[in-house]
Amino acid sequence: MCHIFSQEAESMQFIYDFEEGRRTDKGLLGGKGANLAEMTHLGLPVPPGFTITTECCMTYLADESFFDTQLKSSIMNAVHKLENKTHKSFTNTIDPLLVSVRSGAKFSMPGMMDTILNLGLNDQRVQAFAQTTSLAFAYDCYRRLLQMYGDVVFGIPKEEFYDLLSNAEQALAKKTDSFTLREQEEVIQSYKEKFFSRNLVFPQDPYEQLFEATKAVFRSWNNQRANVYRELNHIPHNLGTAVNVQSMVFGNSGDQSGTGVVFTRNPATGEGHLFGEFLLNAQGEDVVAGIRTPAPIAELKEQMPTAYADFVHYAKVLEDHYKDMQDIEFTIENEHLYILQTRDGKRTAKAALTIALDLVKEGIISKETALNRVSPEMIDQLIHPVFDSNALKDAELVAAGLPASPGAATGVIVFTAEAAKDFSNMGQKVILVRQETSPEDIEGMIVSEAIVTSRGGMTSHAAVVARGMGTCCITGCEALTVDEQNKQVKCGELLFTEGDIFSVDGTSGKIFLGEIPTVIAENNEELKQLLTWADEVAQLNVRANAETVLDLTTAMDFGATGIGLARTEHMFFGAERVLEMRRLILADSDKEAQDALERLLTFQEEDFYQMYQIVQDKPMVIRLLDPPMHEFLPHEPNDIRQLALKLGKSPLLVEEQIRRLQEANPMLGHRGCRLGITMPTIYQMQVRAIFKSVIRLQKEGQTILPEVMIPLIAEKEELLYIKQFLTSTIEQVFAQEGIEPLPYELGTMIELPRACFIADELAKEADFFSFGTNDLTQMTYGFSRDDIGKFINTYTEKGIMQSDPFQHLDQNGVGSLIRVAVEKARQTKPEMCIGVCGEVGGDPDSIRFFAEIGVDYVSCSPFRIPAARLAVAQAAIN
Repeated sequence: MCHIFSQEAESMQFIYDFEEGRRTDKGLLGGKGANLAEMTHLGLPVPPGFTITTECCMTYLADESFFDTQLKSSIMNAVHKLENKTHKSFTNTIDPLLVSVRSGAKFSMPGMMDTILNLGLNDQRVQAFAQTTSLAFAYDCYRRLLQMYGDVVFGIPKEEFYDLLSNAEQALAKKTDSFTLREQEEVIQSYKEKFFSRNLVFPQDPYEQLFEATKAVFRSWNNQRANVYRELNHIPHNLGTAVNVQSMVFGNSGDQSGTGVVFTRNPATGEGHLFGEFLLNAQGEDVVAGIRTPAPIAELKEQMPTAYADFVHYAKVLEDHYKDMQDIEFTIENEHLYILQTRDGKRTAKAALTIALDLVKEGIISKETALNRVSPEMIDQLIHPVFDSNALKDAELVAAGLPASPGAATGVIVFTAEAAKDFSNMGQKVILVRQETSPEDIEGMIVSEAIVTSRGGMTSHAAVVARGMGTCCITGCEALTVDEQNKQVKCGELLFTEGDIFSVDGTSGKIFLGEIPTVIAENNEELKQLLTWADEVAQLNVRANAETVLDLTTAMDFGATGIGLARTEHMFFGAERVLEMRRLILADSDKEAQDALERLLTFQEEDFYQMYQIVQDKPMVIRLLDPPMHEFLPHEPNDIRQLALKLGKSPLLVEEQIRRLQEANPMLGHRGCRLGITMPTIYQMQVRAIFKSVIRLQKEGQTILPEVMIPLIAEKEELLYIKQFLTSTIEQVFAQEGIEPLPYELGTMIELPRACFIADELAKEADFFSFGTNDLTQMTYGFSRDDIGKFINTYTEKGIMQSDPFQHLDQNGVGSLIRVAVEKARQTKPEMCIGVCGEVGGDPDSIRFFAEIGVDYVSCSPFRIPAARLAVAQAAIN
């Protein structure tokens, strides 16, 4: 094999003892290793150990020979140091040193990579270990090692080992803690035979175990579930994972021992009290795997008051030090407490908001820090629907479990991740029902509306991952008997099969039969507070894309500073209106066209009047008609016949007129300003309607500054021509109404690459610009936004593109065009108002770019406004 590691690899430090690192070293030591180092520095009871760096991971993945030629000797040296610290031996049978081997990336990826516990045991050392501890305890540790090693290193499903143990217990009619030495060894032998059946051997040399475990953890960086999780959470693929090797402490050494996971505040609600669980006589994987249902942390106070008091103290130390809610893993060995991990806890959107505000009130963080603690995606979750309370009264309750992650969702029940993906691909909303989830289920969990497990607690895998994704989740629903193989679930006498519909309320922990309607959650006072802080620091305004009464009202309620795009074509699709539009398009005479225009004028004037009443004195950009005419016409033969009948025309004539209007490429065809130039009466009708409504409101005491936008300009002369006849029409309206002209603005939508390059010339004639990024992206890439779905997933999977450019701005290409246009426009008019009204106007990553290049506002759909308000504040802060 070609050795490709660099000279830098030869000189870099591969391994850091916990005493050497700090919390700021997450990139090198991973989050877990950096926090273990930080806690060691703080004097917390952390079992000693060392961290193999993320750089080693990426070097090994590029060239596996690096491990044997350079890394192996460093690991052995680190183990010798650990032996000296612990006064134990990694290879001898006297005072055996056992270690855990855990992954730990820069960004928390719970359950996505691999862990092995009790490493260092073998056939001889387990017997010596049993003499100093107990037979049941020592062999419990050995079985766990064989199972985890087989799973992580060799890919043997852990369920196969569970089955072997269960078969032995049934055959002997007793639990493993009462097995004789011979019976324990027989179980161990059956585990080893599981290896043999695959031509594999469990190594007896502890160093070989450690080396192979380390390589396996490195490789787990690239496993399927880790890749999917990184894609979901926008984590780069080139960071690698560190490997943390730590001396074992044993929560499974008796009833005065245990293990647990605790959050310093409630991760579901944000309430300021300890929230978590523990298991007596267990190891950490038992808690997060959801195999046993743990007890609430408060019960530890009764069972081990000293250990509980110590934990409360250390939890406060850690939260004060990190200035955020912490997710802490601990083990108690013979009533002595050890802290094994701390990290910023995953939390629901509601909890993130409450915790951020409470930490400001407590004087721990600033308002600016609080704004960065809540993500725009969380804001989206906070304003999503909940179940209608009236409908809930009549809903049939199926079962109840632990409310692990709030939200409301309805869907068909499925029992595997694969089925979840299949149903989702068919357009179905799905509820994933499992005994417990595992990291392998991540792809199914992503596409599910809700997750339900019959086992596990509030810190199980399902709960932690669901909260992080904002997916509603119920765990520990023990009334359900889930039969995943036969695709069915029982609840008492009730039997449900794949495809039945459940409604899941993650806030209450209740599952209902059938579909329950949802309503929008009431305004959240905490959210209002956060967004008020956001508005105080924001440098960009947030407007809305809206034109219906409902959307305009929603936008104003969500705090829009105005309307960045009111699309007039959406106003013509009512049955009565579209008939008049069709009458206009197919008119055989000027009189017929004029009559249709007058009726459309009446509709439009009333529309604009109502819109301005809602928006009041806030700005509203009204875009004149943009789509080609054929989009308003029917295509099915029966619909064409019905239209001909209403218009009193021959069906054959109407069909021929529609055929002539069809375009080979409508996206590039007779639309936008081209329509205004060839059929100016439509634009004239629209501006008459706008200004008649403005004058009407003026007489009622409301002052409006109309902003009219001309779409799809590519030539300065296009803009000049349309501007001239619009200005003349507006002056006629003022004259007819007998009032002095009011101020108004005529601007254009920049949505063609050519317009970006002549923006300085266009700015001489336009009062404002607004970037239509949807069309600008189409024209730049040559992609149709209506057809990109056919290939964009293939592009992202193959690494050709990172994301859909219609959802996240292509900053290098489309963004460069926008930057050029802004710079050119400001050269002509330094104070010119410039906005963005395409889909990316609500995307946080795109918003940061727009803030950087100096646009004045972004505009997005009404329900994206709260998230966009937060995003513009974060852009200003960061």
